[in-house]
Amino acid sequence: MKLKVLWMYHDLMDLYGDKGNIQVLKTRCEKRGIDLTVDTCTIGEIRTISDYDIFFLGGGADREQNLIYEDLLLRREGIEEAMKSGTAFLLICGGYQMFGKYYRDQDGNTVPCLSFFDYYTVASDRDHRCIGNIAVEVNMDGEHFLAVGFENHGGQTENVSFPFGSVRYGHGNTFNGKFEGFLNDQVLATYMHGPLLPKNPMIADLVVRRGLRRNYGDVSLDPLDDTLETKARTVMLERLGVSLENRQEAEKQSD
Repeated sequence: MKLKVLWMYHDLMDLYGDKGNIQVLKTRCEKRGIDLTVDTCTIGEIRTISDYDIFFLGGGADREQNLIYEDLLLRREGIEEAMKSGTAFLLICGGYQMFGKYYRDQDGNTVPCLSFFDYYTVASDRDHRCIGNIAVEVNMDGEHFLAVGFENHGGQTENVSFPFGSVRYGHGNTFNGKFEGFLNDQVLATYMHGPLLPKNPMIADLVVRRGLRRNYGDVSLDPLDDTLETKARTVMLERLGVSLENRQEAEKQSD
């Protein structure tokens, strides 16, 4: 099987090591004999986005987001064609925000975004910045698990109809919020840096499966030895005091 990944703005949108997500995709595909090709694309470069199975856009600070803003908007038609063709999307932080309706900065200026989805983002003051470790309870493509990451964003993303998961520790889309990210059948958008996939190999495999689905339909992946990754995730969840059992016990007590 073959898989083609387009890594957008690799030279600008790489906050907190988001490039690690690409390395995880490479490694997990290589171990399974999946022929993975990763192409990069930055400002002014020409790519036919619908040729790719996975579209990846990492996060960046305000300066980097301002640099890519106009270039990304010019690619809207190509991105829409990719969505129609079945391309899977992984969007981190700034990438997540830019697929919504708009971003409103601290001065009240409204910056139109790609408007693929109805959510929007409004900058907060310093006292309401969402920063720190985060644990999220996720239901993705029939899989139920806890994911961990690191968030650092001033923007508060509102009106998210289909969140990625429920916040068990941290903030999420808004300060002290209940939900994190956005999820549909093709798009996974999240504020979780760190990067996301090394800490959560189950999400990496689901992204790979979504990419393969475009040309091969629903496929199963050979299991890999994720002992170290699981231990690292477990240590963080224990440090945060989060477990699925805790949630289930809390639900029983509230009944």
